Amino acid sequence: MSVQKHQSAGGQGPGKLKVVMAQLDFLVGDIPGNTGKVIEATRRAEEEQQADLVIFPELCLTGYPPEDLLLRPSMDLRIAEALASLQDARLGPAIVIGAPIREGALLYNAAVVIEDGQVTGRYFKRFPPNYQVFDEKRYFAAGADTLVIEIRKVPVGITVCEDIWSDGPVEDAAAAGAKLVLNLNASPYDIDKQARRKALIERKALENRVSIAYVNLVGGQDELVFDGGSVVYDHAGILAAEAPQFSEGLYPVEFICEHHCQPIPQPAIAEPSLEENVYKALVVGVRDYVNKNGFRSVVLGLSGGIDSAVTLAVAVDALGADRVRAVMMPFRYTASMSIEDAEAEAMALGVQYDVFSIEPMYDAFMETLAAPFEGTLPDTTEENLQARLRGVLLMSLSNKFGSMVLTTGNKSEMAVGYSTLYGDMAGGFDVLKDVPKTLVYRLAWYRNSLSQVIPERVITRPPSAELAPGQKDEDSLPGYDVLDQILNLYVERDMSADAIVVQGFDRADVDRVVRLVDINEYKRRQAPIGVRITERGFGKDRRYPITNGWKIGN
Repeated sequence: MSVQKHQSAGGQGPGKLKVVMAQLDFLVGDIPGNTGKVIEATRRAEEEQQADLVIFPELCLTGYPPEDLLLRPSMDLRIAEALASLQDARLGPAIVIGAPIREGALLYNAAVVIEDGQVTGRYFKRFPPNYQVFDEKRYFAAGADTLVIEIRKVPVGITVCEDIWSDGPVEDAAAAGAKLVLNLNASPYDIDKQARRKALIERKALENRVSIAYVNLVGGQDELVFDGGSVVYDHAGILAAEAPQFSEGLYPVEFICEHHCQPIPQPAIAEPSLEENVYKALVVGVRDYVNKNGFRSVVLGLSGGIDSAVTLAVAVDALGADRVRAVMMPFRYTASMSIEDAEAEAMALGVQYDVFSIEPMYDAFMETLAAPFEGTLPDTTEENLQARLRGVLLMSLSNKFGSMVLTTGNKSEMAVGYSTLYGDMAGGFDVLKDVPKTLVYRLAWYRNSLSQVIPERVITRPPSAELAPGQKDEDSLPGYDVLDQILNLYVERDMSADAIVVQGFDRADVDRVVRLVDINEYKRRQAPIGVRITERGFGKDRRYPITNGWKIGN
């Protein structure tokens, strides 16, 4: 165990510590930009909030997760330059930042303490995670030491993210005399995550009789969304302060540190509904993916159905109406109400709206294919052609105008392959990729509670791909209320078909759904990424072989 002490001048006087939680959005790989953001935020925290200590998220200098950028030969040099810049800035408050630090041949996920222009402490994360979306053992060695350091005369323990979920780091810091434990995080969002975090930190604080400041990253990075939600619990396990989720900001908390380090309680913030939280996650995910990748605008196919309606609303809320283009591409099977509703949605949200019929293109393709198709009956080939023609139109608009295509498929469809390769799957980002169909409906009602942008009959009418006369989704699939329950048990909880049947579901439905999930892995591999909101999204969370002989029963 390593215990460092560093006496420093300044602060609000003995026994007081003003801590600012820097809940900020960093860009992966932009080390100079991220370093500048740390400096600017620290100066603001000093000038506006009289901070003694500013805490930043895990790996804030690189952004999270940096993945194989950590293997680049120049990474160590760039981090050294960033740390030198932070020291040269001669910041008033002490800062605790996250960075990859190499010691000898090993790379560590580290927290670095800088005071008065000097690095006064380093802590190496003891439990690099390797589950779900995390792959840290590919890059980082595990630390072994405990760090308790005096900051403004207060003994402070340092931990990083997964350390608080494991036994040892918080307990060791408290045993070494820490009155306050800082936990630097890059903890991605899922629907139940904040409740689990708060229950854990409450327990850790109470069991160890130590206050805990939990500071989390905010913003989108590829499929991940980080929701912030930074919190402070006192030594009795009582919530003293909570930052809002999905909002960048500098959140101050004042501590009175005598026998304990007692945070001065702040008013509780309103508990958001599940629908509000998920909707905000989608907005942040779209906003950051589009902006961080330098796209000027987005374009999407607007069908008059619920998925494209919710996608359009999210896109406008993320980017503004002037950066969103909606295209209706009707065919002979498109219902008049779909055309009317698509136009109503576009007008309500104020986006550029175009209508391009795919009928002439379809006829031209079918004329060309008449000879090879002679003697065959129409089937899904003709249905898929409609979807692919729409994909070609959208990708052409994307190429010509530099607009990224947003796809509109939901998790239920992605699970069972109810989508067309190079058709409605063509695009750069799938907003609803991890949102089950039943939740899409709830999001539509939620968005309409803010302002009416989705016609009610879009939400209440039976869903249809409108690729054949009178087609309805439930002609090919179990009802979504049943389908989503089976998918939750199989995809997110890894239950076998036999175990799902025991839960009361029809054997034929279960076998059919499980088979569809398994045989459509190849399709999902070719799908665009999308915002992850569950514990088991189709992406880094779930890695199944395409070619395999696994039997569905058990």
